[in-house]
Amino acid sequence: MDPNIKTNLNGLKVVSFESRRAKEMAELIRRYGGEPIVAPSMREIPIGENHAALELLPQLEARGFDLLILMTGVGTRTLNQALLTQYPQERIVSALRKTQLAARGPKPIAALKELGLVPDVTVPEPNTWREVLVALDAAVDLRGKRVAVQEYGIPNPELVSGLEQRGATVKTIPIYKWALPVDIEPLRVAIQKILNGEADVALFTNGAQVDHLFRLAAEDKADEKLRHALGNVVIASVGPVCTQVLEQYGVKPDIEPPHPKMGSLISAVAASAQHLLEAKSAL
Repeated sequence: MDPNIKTNLNGLKVVSFESRRAKEMAELIRRYGGEPIVAPSMREIPIGENHAALELLPQLEARGFDLLILMTGVGTRTLNQALLTQYPQERIVSALRKTQLAARGPKPIAALKELGLVPDVTVPEPNTWREVLVALDAAVDLRGKRVAVQEYGIPNPELVSGLEQRGATVKTIPIYKWALPVDIEPLRVAIQKILNGEADVALFTNGAQVDHLFRLAAEDKADEKLRHALGNVVIASVGPVCTQVLEQYGVKPDIEPPHPKMGSLISAVAASAQHLLEAKSAL
């Protein structure tokens, strides 16, 4: 164990809904002295026969777009993989160089770096649609611009509306969508533990996790019970995007770290979860 990490979760039972990095999240919880309850809640499904993605390359080559906004690292890599089914890598990179590229945070920046590309516009934390618009306002006059937006599992109407209000013409490029995991039993078990008062902390790192949690609970007619039970659990949200979805379901996070990253989330939880849980118990 890293001697610099304080084990101040003190054995608290922590539910993690992370999927892609489930093992890493569980290990972080253990390193901070917690007991992980691993409940993967989603999987990414590339959209088959993705004509919008495949048509993007000739449109970029013809300078049909002035700006391409890349919202996620997974989406950027999946877009490249889809294009590789029909075009050579050199042609893809050449086409991407013909338009301005905006990257929402470090993950699409890293994906572009793998292709030897650097974005023209980078979006700072906490990487919500608001920061995307602020970053673009500082770098680009959007009036009359043709903008392509790589979506990331769910539409982002606020971003599209903001771009259109600034005079841009917007085309969304859906790359993948979220689905429930193939094996939903761990998620059902986690819901039951929350309902039974056998969980102390719930970690959310993606808004789709919230959707899927309540979707599964609703199938068992337990969504209202779950909402009530979550009031007795310390709720930790990785950042504003995730928080917004939680609040749509009537769940107010107790913890949101200063940086929307997994490590920052666990650190913030370790620092205050025990105190917050005791305060909840005293109510």
